[in-house]
Amino acid sequence: MSLDVIREMWEYHHWANRRLFDVVAALGDDVAARVVGPHFTAPTVLGVFTHIHGADRFWLARWQGAPMAVPPGGDIFYGFAPKTLAALRGPWDALEAEQRRFLAGVTEADLGRPFESTRDGKTYSRPFGMLLLHLPNHATHHRSEIAAMLTMLAGPPPDTGLNSFYAPRAPASR
Repeated sequence: MSLDVIREMWEYHHWANRRLFDVVAALGDDVAARVVGPHFTAPTVLGVFTHIHGADRFWLARWQGAPMAVPPGGDIFYGFAPKTLAALRGPWDALEAEQRRFLAGVTEADLGRPFESTRDGKTYSRPFGMLLLHLPNHATHHRSEIAAMLTMLAGPPPDTGLNSFYAPRAPASR
């Protein structure tokens, strides 16, 4: 695992989130807040976006040394439930900037260090680098939920796959 790969995954994470967020914003808050169903992480597109934001905010705080504020399985919105996409946009952009600053300070040596957390009375230790990859991976699952919801509400969503992220960045071949 390398720091360059982790930073690239975070660039992808931010790109994919923003690409999907911008499409939903263009569709409007009535689409974002429309109940699609209880079989998703949250019943609305806005709710799933809020969950992604909450998980990103939760883990960044943990990595910065804050104690676990919300027990796993607790409030999926981690205490923040905006009513509109516009209300989420400012905190989302601020969090993304804070994540970028944090990642700029991570070193190769940090990747292998153990990161411990306690849940249900058990202590878990994982390499810090693995947890840095967990968040982009976590959001991929929820972006796929948003894509399914958008298909149901308004038609096909944009491709947010890793290959689509790399395509414009790849050198042209003959």
